[in-house]
Amino acid sequence: MTVSARPRASVSHLDSYAIEAYNLRKTYRTRKGRETALAGLDLKVPSAGVHGFLGPNGAGKTTTIRMLLGLIRADSGYMRIFDQEVPHGLPLVIGRIGAIVEQPRFFPTFSGRKNLQLLARAMGTPASRVGQVLAEVGLGDRARSKFQTFSLGMKQRLAIAATLLKDPELLIFDEPTNGLDPAGIHEIRATMRNLADRGKAVLVSSHILTEVQQVADTVTIIGRGRLLAEGRVEDILAVGGQSVRVGVNDTPRAAQLLADAGFVVSPAPGRLLSVSSPDQRTRLDPAVITRVLAEYGLYVFELTTVRADLESVFLELTAEEHLGAGEPIAIRSRRRALPGAPTPRRAAAGQR
Repeated sequence: MTVSARPRASVSHLDSYAIEAYNLRKTYRTRKGRETALAGLDLKVPSAGVHGFLGPNGAGKTTTIRMLLGLIRADSGYMRIFDQEVPHGLPLVIGRIGAIVEQPRFFPTFSGRKNLQLLARAMGTPASRVGQVLAEVGLGDRARSKFQTFSLGMKQRLAIAATLLKDPELLIFDEPTNGLDPAGIHEIRATMRNLADRGKAVLVSSHILTEVQQVADTVTIIGRGRLLAEGRVEDILAVGGQSVRVGVNDTPRAAQLLADAGFVVSPAPGRLLSVSSPDQRTRLDPAVITRVLAEYGLYVFELTTVRADLESVFLELTAEEHLGAGEPIAIRSRRRALPGAPTPRRAAAGQR
């Protein structure tokens, strides 16, 4: 797995991929000159399960998806879907792909069923599929309701139902939860999980990492058109390790003492400290933190173990890649580590 600008190492090797892309590059001409959208991006999507394609707005997610679907051309690089090179072999596999790239348009005064019946007729799909896909996305009981009466979540589920009419093996959703309330997000998440459990490959792009973490099996994290991390969610979170949130009255002094003891220290919201081990493979013992501080008359009022999530891993990655994350505070060590504390390596979080 890639976790920084250092040489990359994959966390896992999956034998079968629905999508493979290597060294994708794309630049656009703008009024300010040439703007780089993709800078040598790699992407591998397993042939089954939910794969999160993650990154901030402007990272290159939509550009990549449009390339895969033949909507725009890459400047250079290689893409393959189901063993067919894209874009040349796309006509051979397009029938196995369903995608939502932009908000689909339906007739507002027609029912959900009628909209899908018209689409199925245009696609040459049997009419019997309409009822099946409505049931698959949980809209069977609202099939006769007019589209204009649907909530945003229901509209998005109808769009997913439309992509399912031809029973594709690969589904591609670009920011499918944008603008949805928590109930709508839950509905879409459940729909994607159900599709993956039926053996389909689901590629979902998003900048909301916490939502994707709840449904994805594997992820690719990108920033400024570059690969930052890829692999199974549990493997990426394991690399992220854990930290301890520490509350103490004299924060600057506590930070210095903990850094001197070999811990990695950074600020946390609420005038707290985030304390971790320089080596994430080493178990972090909160008792050692309290002992270090108590030795100098500092006593904690909060000591909470925090396990890494995709958002915290992403922030660490973007900080190391200078992609806009806040810089951690710099605390220099002035003495050797205390017994039982980590061996000092660097003075502050983020220094590699």
